[in-house]
Amino acid sequence: MMKTVHTIEALRKEIHQQRSKGKRIGFAPTMGNLHEGHITLIKEGLKQSDVMVSSVFVNPTQFGEGEDFSDYPRTLPQDQEKLSAAGCHLLFAPAVDEMYPEDQDTWAKVVVTEVTSRHCGASRPGHFDGVSTVVTKLFNIVQPDVALFGKKDFQQLAVIRRMTTALCFDIEIIGVDTVREDNGLAMSSRNGFLSADEKHRAATLYQCLCQAKKDIQNGNTDFESIRTRSNHTLQQAGFEPDYFTICRADDLERAGPNDHKLVILAAARMGKARLIDNIDFSRG
Repeated sequence: MMKTVHTIEALRKEIHQQRSKGKRIGFAPTMGNLHEGHITLIKEGLKQSDVMVSSVFVNPTQFGEGEDFSDYPRTLPQDQEKLSAAGCHLLFAPAVDEMYPEDQDTWAKVVVTEVTSRHCGASRPGHFDGVSTVVTKLFNIVQPDVALFGKKDFQQLAVIRRMTTALCFDIEIIGVDTVREDNGLAMSSRNGFLSADEKHRAATLYQCLCQAKKDIQNGNTDFESIRTRSNHTLQQAGFEPDYFTICRADDLERAGPNDHKLVILAAARMGKARLIDNIDFSRG
């Protein structure tokens, strides 16, 4: 049966007990409002560890001005049921002042350079500083052996990998494949902001990614024309495109015709929801 704790002290006590038994600790941090993508992290983590820990914390420092922090769904009872059913052993669900005490909330932050400057980093200034800071806090509290993150947030995964290496965390970072709806739309907590019609049309985002991948693998190296066409298709579907960029998979810089390991990163707004997606592949 899963146990839920709300304080750092209580979590550390539970982790210490498991470590004293020689258990390997897995960790999957979330912001709650869980869907099958999150549950896949738990299931994969159970293959990689003896004790699976998750967290549910809507982190205020990764939301910018005018973003949806106050509207972000808080569904802890339902999240607890889903995590328990998936086999999670321990849930950390802290209050904001537990993670950011009033007298410490501006003391320090963790900034990862370069890989955060483009894509979502350009569109959401300060977002990745909030992500890297809270994940550093959680890593320090849990001290897992392995941590799991979804590949849907490809740039976030790249940021966390770089941060883990730079700060010498002895943690294995595992990226888990994106889980999708039947129409190809990447599962996201923000999909709940979509109407039925918007959810149907939102599948165009993944369709554009797949078509771009196909064109590149068929030898098209005119990446700018692919980007322009994809943005036009998204606009016709009712999206407001943010970016659609063909990048090198290792550093997320814009790809050139001689690059082979690629990722296409995309973000676009439909209605109240800002959706992100990606597709990574090799040209051969």
